[in-house]
Amino acid sequence: MSDWKECKLGDVAYLVKDTYKPKIGDHLPYIGLEHIQEQGLRLLGVGDSDSVTSQKFHFKPNDVLFGKLRPYFRKVVKPCFAGICSTDIWVVRALEGNDQNFIFYFFANQEFVDTANSGDSGTRMPRADWHFVKDTIWPFPSLPEQRAIAGVLSSLNDKIDLLHQQNKTLEGIAEAFWRKMFVEEADPGWDEVSLLELIDLVGGGTPKTEVAEYWDGTIHWLSAKDITANHKGFIIKTEKTITEIGLNNSSAKLLPSYSTVISARGTVGNYCMLSTPMAFSQSNYGILPRIGGCYYFTYLLVAHIVDELRMAAYGSVFDTITTNTFREHRVQVPSKDQIILFENEIRPYFDKIYINTIQISTLSRMRDKLLPKLMSGEVRVRL
Repeated sequence: MSDWKECKLGDVAYLVKDTYKPKIGDHLPYIGLEHIQEQGLRLLGVGDSDSVTSQKFHFKPNDVLFGKLRPYFRKVVKPCFAGICSTDIWVVRALEGNDQNFIFYFFANQEFVDTANSGDSGTRMPRADWHFVKDTIWPFPSLPEQRAIAGVLSSLNDKIDLLHQQNKTLEGIAEAFWRKMFVEEADPGWDEVSLLELIDLVGGGTPKTEVAEYWDGTIHWLSAKDITANHKGFIIKTEKTITEIGLNNSSAKLLPSYSTVISARGTVGNYCMLSTPMAFSQSNYGILPRIGGCYYFTYLLVAHIVDELRMAAYGSVFDTITTNTFREHRVQVPSKDQIILFENEIRPYFDKIYINTIQISTLSRMRDKLLPKLMSGEVRVRL
């Protein structure tokens, strides 16, 4: 590592504070902390500048955006477009002689995240302090090696992004197929039924947090936060796990694979599908098909209903889902045989989404394991 140099962070990258004052009609892409996936190094979505009312920051294509509020969430992205972002997000650019892509992975490195978190200001709402981190000292390789390191990590990230895009496309096809069959070409003679005649709702629960033996077991336990992070897709793992004892001594229930879970409070209306049996908190509902084995039909039905509920709440707050929400919602459906036929036709799309999701999880672990080794020089890239 003789060609690596010890440098202050402020000598290789700088903070951009190009302010933006909201102006109706600009319709610029807006990124808030809610749009950045925790730990995932990717955007979950993009807002519109017309929805913001306070001062923001401009960013340019390939600027590094680092969430400084609660930095331990590791919310880091590098958009390929220009826009504006929350002032709780740092906009960072490489100084001349340094590679912007390398700087992105530097800020995504857990060691830097931990350092930023150790120097935060405030306790209730901790924020990373640029004045602190810019003076921290790190080993930096030469520009050619920076580019080589970034190239290795980007190859993994590009594959992850491609798989996410494939899943988005596949789900879009499945949703379009569902709308065509059950909405656009619906037969007026079909029966109109309550949603609760098609699904079973299952309530969740939380083992007592003060009982240690209830937690850190082998059973995945979903919170609303987990669902939000995996909205519209399969969920592979959860932030917290519980034990068999915790499951049996609480109102938590274990749902089978391919069940749908929807958040009923908080970020209402987010939903995902289970890749393996999981339990979940009381702020969510588990949803099981009443028509045997039709998990994908049920998932797409929930997606359609959520869209309808959001549109019905336009201009008001969509802040809760209850049993009555499902009981009072009515849908027209064909015979069970037709629904089963649809389930069989749509299954290959979801099989591919599931395989892609497993690959995403594997590649993400590989990237995050390799990243600190490359950033420290423990693993070198041949130039």
